Amino acid sequence: MIGKLYADALAGEAAELEYVHGARVTLETARWFEPIDGDEELLSRCTSPTLDIGSGPGRLTAALTRRGVRTLGIDVTPRAVALTRRAGGFALLRDVFEDVPGSGRWATALLADGNIGIGGNPEVLLHRVRQLLRPGGTILAEVAPPGTRSRVDRLRLRRGPLTGEWFAWATVSASDLERVALACGFTESEHWSAHGRWLARLR
Repeated sequence: MIGKLYADALAGEAAELEYVHGARVTLETARWFEPIDGDEELLSRCTSPTLDIGSGPGRLTAALTRRGVRTLGIDVTPRAVALTRRAGGFALLRDVFEDVPGSGRWATALLADGNIGIGGNPEVLLHRVRQLLRPGGTILAEVAPPGTRSRVDRLRLRRGPLTGEWFAWATVSASDLERVALACGFTESEHWSAHGRWLARLR
């Protein structure tokens, strides 16, 4: 059900994120289709080849492709993959923890829009992404503002009476970035603010 609800949300259906403690927030999928202030801070730092993890409808994958940066988007939802291709990017239906083409050869990996939270365990995710990068490769990620509490939430998608399965999603504070990066073998890390977003680079 989570895949169908997410796919429907990408098609314009209203959906909410429901937390295990009962709070609900609107899932604003529409904002992922058009450039977001601060995107340039990520795009300008990407080098070929770039892997866009959790690429959604593909705004960053397509933008990089238009710039001549060889880019692959991966997502677990067929509709997201189709939307990325329609936008002019190349994408595959793939989980980052499964077999990913070009493993060990990617120069840049993108974890935009909070996708450092995929799977609910940032250290496991970053270890996996490090395997996909070539030596000296870079992760560009979006993190929570300094002072935010790093945490793991249990949540699910909801549309009216329909609900998806519970899943884990992590929040990583910029304040904790260096510690998490070092634990995953990244010796260089930095973060900065742009247009109200907190962005990070790990190498």
